[in-house]
Amino acid sequence: MKLIPATFFAGLVLVGCGSTKTSNDLATALPIETSINLINVTDDKAPVVINPGRFVTETVTYRLPRVVQGTYAVSDFGKYVEAFKALDYDGNELPVNKVDENTWTISEAKKLDKITYLVNDTFDEEKVGGIGKDVPFSPSGTNIEPENYVLNLHGFIGYFDNLKNSQYKLDVTANADFARTSALQTTSSKTSKDGKTVTTSYFAPRYFDITDNPMMYGNLDVEEFQVGDIKIVLSVYSPNQVHSAKSLKETVFKMMKAQKAYLGDINSTPRYDIYLYLSEGKEDSPKGFGALEHHTSTVVVLPESMDEAEIAASMTDVVSHEFFHIVTPLSVHSEDVHYFDYNKPTFSKHLWMYEGVTEYFATLFQVNQDLVSEDDFYNKIMEKIQFSKQRYNDAMSFTIMSENVLKEPYKDQYANVYQKGALIGMCIDILMREESNGNRGILSLMKELSNKYGKNKPFEDDKLIEEITAMTYPSIGEFLNTYVVGDIPINYNNIFAKVGLEIGEGKVETNYILMNGAPIVSGNPEAGTIFFTDAVAENSFWVENGAKPNDIIKSVEGTTLTLQNANTVLQKIFSWKPGNEVEVVLDRAGEEVIIKTTVTKTFTTGEGLMKNENATEAQEALRKAWLKG
Repeated sequence: MKLIPATFFAGLVLVGCGSTKTSNDLATALPIETSINLINVTDDKAPVVINPGRFVTETVTYRLPRVVQGTYAVSDFGKYVEAFKALDYDGNELPVNKVDENTWTISEAKKLDKITYLVNDTFDEEKVGGIGKDVPFSPSGTNIEPENYVLNLHGFIGYFDNLKNSQYKLDVTANADFARTSALQTTSSKTSKDGKTVTTSYFAPRYFDITDNPMMYGNLDVEEFQVGDIKIVLSVYSPNQVHSAKSLKETVFKMMKAQKAYLGDINSTPRYDIYLYLSEGKEDSPKGFGALEHHTSTVVVLPESMDEAEIAASMTDVVSHEFFHIVTPLSVHSEDVHYFDYNKPTFSKHLWMYEGVTEYFATLFQVNQDLVSEDDFYNKIMEKIQFSKQRYNDAMSFTIMSENVLKEPYKDQYANVYQKGALIGMCIDILMREESNGNRGILSLMKELSNKYGKNKPFEDDKLIEEITAMTYPSIGEFLNTYVVGDIPINYNNIFAKVGLEIGEGKVETNYILMNGAPIVSGNPEAGTIFFTDAVAENSFWVENGAKPNDIIKSVEGTTLTLQNANTVLQKIFSWKPGNEVEVVLDRAGEEVIIKTTVTKTFTTGEGLMKNENATEAQEALRKAWLKG
């Protein structure tokens, strides 16, 4: 999963392995037959039918996921289910007990023919974007509207206890004119007699494959192309046709070509699907911007208001992160991941690896493959250091946080996996380069772990650090036990000194809305306004254009700024690039102030990551091996 920086703003402003089914469970060995009807939708609610075959037990339990893999937060997909009915072979209702938000037990199950219910979508329910906001993170959610259907199948199809390893047959009935994309195996397609609807049948070997293969239906723009030996299927829904798969094709091609070059001989999937939903920014639009990984696909949600350069940059950051998940946890993972319990999950201690190392790869490969400059890379690293220290508890054990990520006080620290987690990966990389005279780094370590384990063999969670130490050097084990298992903050200057860098004070390039890891705006919930803080006086762009502390931001490029759309609008400011023509309207004590200008680079006085003028040749050589090796 990857959250993009906009997910920080709203809070700131508002101050399976097992046996197949047996005769003890079912009298037949047929797949569980399921269907989703996108034709008979009423009030954004889609009918679902589940036909499990004949049970030989008196009581069965059916669940929708409480938590889905990759999100590390409670989603409770069962609360979007209505009109749940269990029917016998004569069409009569059987007794059903709703045990909790996601669980139903059915009595007289020997008579059970099928289950029917309606599923409401999650996008309409979002009030605030981001993870852990009482609704599923948008890229894990669902959308049901006349022109678009985001079918994260875990939001529609559930499972019976002890039958998660049963095969599934899924029929999706939809308008014949709709485009439809999914990496799930298609077995057949049937058109209605009047030619208006098509029912597509899919096959899933087990419930995991239901949850691991999202779909998108509707008036989509789809492009298919090859990157080496990988077939890329890019599906884009842009409500106002602002962006298209064709316009984004070159960005995705360039990015994935660079990723494959960086990964080298790590095995990759023969097909990779990217589903991009672009949010209009309306009240019922999704607000949790970012992406969620799957083995062979990712679902991405971004603002439609982004211009071409902004969306290209975001797609590079976000999609590259998700694609790098083919390394971990998809190829290297613990038993908690491999035998995932959707109702009462346990979590690995190693989010620093699953999300942190993945985010580090997504950052490093861009400088490694010359997609960004070294200075841009250093700025990103410095932003992560500042975020991790200012917004999160820098003296918290990362392994304890990971293992308890759904609980207080740890769940509020989750997003630090994209900050300090990535920095942990960076430190291991530099330490390994030092120990091996530049020849080995964290990518080679992940390749070795992938070769040892792979997607079908989990590692023991408590033994990973011991194994990594044996595969690498004692200094790596010491680092992990001190700064990842332990709660001692990392002294990054000690690490940077090895590659001839240092954190120093001076004039540093910064952002137009975040500076030194903190926002330069705040909000007044009573007045419903957003205003500049005192920090704006330290931002060269705003100072040069006359903005002052306490100025209320009324509109940005014609869009009125409110607490409700702050996530979208502030993300736009965050993504400004030099050369953009912008207009911002301020309210200064009742007087309207208009800033209409061309964006220039902005600077502040603060800490920055920079080259040490006294670096030795050995340090510079090690830096080259780190960045370009």
